[in-house]
Amino acid sequence: MILVTGASGTVGREVVGRLPVGVGVRVMVRDPGRVVGVGAGVEVVVGDYGVPGSLGRVLEGVRTVFLVTARVGGGDDAVFLAAARAAGVGRVVKLSAAAVLDEGAGDLITRWQRECEGLLCDSGMEWTLLRPRAFMSNCLSWAGSVCGEGVVRALYGEAAHACVDPADVARVAVRVLTEEGHAGRAYTLTGPQALSAVEQTRQLGAVLGVALRFEELGPARARAALAGRFAPEVVEALLDSALRLRAGAKAGVLDTVGRLTGRPARTFAQWAAEHAASFGALADAAGPRPPQAGPRAPGTGAGTAP
Repeated sequence: MILVTGASGTVGREVVGRLPVGVGVRVMVRDPGRVVGVGAGVEVVVGDYGVPGSLGRVLEGVRTVFLVTARVGGGDDAVFLAAARAAGVGRVVKLSAAAVLDEGAGDLITRWQRECEGLLCDSGMEWTLLRPRAFMSNCLSWAGSVCGEGVVRALYGEAAHACVDPADVARVAVRVLTEEGHAGRAYTLTGPQALSAVEQTRQLGAVLGVALRFEELGPARARAALAGRFAPEVVEALLDSALRLRAGAKAGVLDTVGRLTGRPARTFAQWAAEHAASFGALADAAGPRPPQAGPRAPGTGAGTAP
């Protein structure tokens, strides 16, 4: 039995949809209503990192776990790994971030990710770490301004970033979850080229058939924009991460996706073409976000992140 946590998230839902037929799959969610479109053979079980007593049923009979956590500094990894070890789980595949390898990265989010990786590596269970660069899907945050103004706004627009399609991260995760030979390995995942936000704007406009304009955000405006989405300490971590982006720390390209899956990593233009319809009334329809219980990390690389 494979357990997928974060099954309603950017990568988790892709993993669930790509696991082969005939493999026992269970997903852990706090709100079953958020899990849509899963196959008939997928078991949905309610569980919450913050309620350790709920994890026993979630982990019963599970051999392999795809682990996603987002609450920065909340201790969710420690709680879950203790329960998994007690339940006899043999292997955990964890979604982390490429920033953990950057010696110059000392922001709150990266420190937390390093700590979580350490907990897993010391857990006594087999482990594999997936360390993607920023997700191409973070560009969906541009949907409102693209739709309403034909404008993309971002910080350090000329800085190149080897962002990756979340579907490629999921493809790698499925291979690691269903194959042997990945224990004790850490895989850094990037897209096939490093692109700046300016170039992404050009490519997105070409896909949409419109002439989009890029507008540079200064640090003050970027901080104000992020403050509407994230806790203050996460905002500062993202701004620190953006400085490393400007310095070129995120431009390295690796062929890990192609090597592990047999298919080259997808380009930003391919991702944009697949998600063109999302650049409609997405932002207007989303409405205000509910308050969070604690500071949460954005999806890997969200905004200016790892």
